[in-house]
Amino acid sequence: MQMEPSVNVLGTVLEKCSSTPLTGFFRDGHCNTCYEDQGVHTVCAVMTAEFLAFSKYVGNDLSTPHPQFGFPGLKPEDQWCLCASRFLQAHDEGCAPKVHLAATHEKTLDIVPMEVLNLHAL
Repeated sequence: MQMEPSVNVLGTVLEKCSSTPLTGFFRDGHCNTCYEDQGVHTVCAVMTAEFLAFSKYVGNDLSTPHPQFGFPGLKPEDQWCLCASRFLQAHDEGCAPKVHLAATHEKTLDIVPMEVLNLHAL
């Protein structure tokens, strides 16, 4: 797998999203991506109870721990690399979490307009 350049939506070096819990398609703490990342896990978002409930409702339970996969389950205030399309869906439904722009990969802009990201920026 060839990683895309680590550049954020602001055009600068991609900052770390989270080490605890460890996030990212590559589990490197950054919202890096590559061609094989079909979900485009590039939006560094701060979890909220509302978003976690929404995500579970639409079929992606991020709050339940799965220790067999090293996944602790997310709780409000955790930062996580979300799929860009899920973030956009949450925005459309009125429950998008806040976004750390400097830690959100530029590939996000292929799916989510910058204006939408700015509405939810930390």
